Amino acid sequence: MTEASTPTGAARRRGVFVEGDQVQLTGPKNRLHTITLAAGKEFHTSKGAVRHDELLGRPEGVVVTTLGGTPYLALRPLLSDFVLGMPRGATIVYPKDAAAIVGLADIFPGAHVLEAGVGSGALTCSLLRAVGDLGRVSSYERREDFAAVAGMNIETFFGQPHPAWTLTVGDLALALPERVREGHDTAVDRVVLDMLAPWDCIEAVAPSLVPGGVLVAYVASTTQLSRTVETLRADGRWTEPHAQETLVRGWHLEGLAVRPEHRMIGHTGFLVAARRLADGTVLPPRRTRPSKGSYGDDYTGPGAVTVPSPASGAAVPETLSPE
Repeated sequence: MTEASTPTGAARRRGVFVEGDQVQLTGPKNRLHTITLAAGKEFHTSKGAVRHDELLGRPEGVVVTTLGGTPYLALRPLLSDFVLGMPRGATIVYPKDAAAIVGLADIFPGAHVLEAGVGSGALTCSLLRAVGDLGRVSSYERREDFAAVAGMNIETFFGQPHPAWTLTVGDLALALPERVREGHDTAVDRVVLDMLAPWDCIEAVAPSLVPGGVLVAYVASTTQLSRTVETLRADGRWTEPHAQETLVRGWHLEGLAVRPEHRMIGHTGFLVAARRLADGTVLPPRRTRPSKGSYGDDYTGPGAVTVPSPASGAAVPETLSPE
C-alpha cells in the first residue's frame, strides 16, 4: 500500500512507537494511564517514573518498568478506550451503542452519512472509520463549544483533520435546507440523529435521504422513543420503525470462579431505525391490533379505524399496528 493510499490514522495504529503516539499503560492493578510520547519526557506514577525513551522505537505489547521496579504493559489505546477517556463537552455515545449504530445503519465504505448531534465526537469517530477516506460524514451541531471539543477529539484520534468530515454549526432543521440549496448534502445514504428531539428533524432530512437509505435515531427515554416512532409513522415516507437497546455484561474469570460481573453497562439509550421509501410509495396497512388503550380512546391519527364496542355496540376508534 502506498503512502498516498494509506487510510487516515492508519500510521498511528500500527508499527513501533514514535513521538506523538498515544500509549496506554496498564499497571499491576489494571489501572490505565494514557500518555503522548515525547523524547526526553517521563510519566510519573506513585510507583515511580516511566521514561518515554524506553518506549520510543519499540513495538506494542512490551512491558516497561518504572524506576521503582513496577511493570507496565504498553499498548496503543483502542477507539473504545479513547472515547471513554477523551475530553467531553457532552455525554458520549458509549462504544456498545456506536457499534450497534454502525451495524444497524449498515454504514459502508464510501457512504455519505448525515449526522446530527456531534456532542464530543465519540460517535463521529466510529462513523468516519466506517465510511473511510472516500466516504463523507456531514455533521451538524447546535453548540459551538461542543463542536470545538469534538473537532479536537477527532483530530487527536486520527492524528490530523479527517478529509471525509465536514462540520456545520447550527440547528439541523434550519441549516440543512440552506445547505441543500447550496448543493450540499442532497443525496445522503444514511442519517444518524443523536439529539433531544429527533422528531423535529424528520421533515428536514427526508428529502436528502436516498430511497432505501437508513435513518437511525438514538434516544434516552421511552417517551422520546414513542414520539420518534409515531412521527416516522405519521410522516408516511418510512418503513415501519424498529427499536432496540443493547445491554453489555462482562464476566469474571478466575480459575473455577467463572460468573457474571457484579456491575454491567445497562441501559444507555434506545435505537430507532427505519428506511426511506421511494416518493409516492404507500405501505400496505398494518394488521396486528395493539393492546387496548395503547393510543387512548380519543386517538384518531394515522391507521385509526372504527370498530364496534364489545360492551355497548357503539362505534369506537381502534388502530392497526405493525405485524
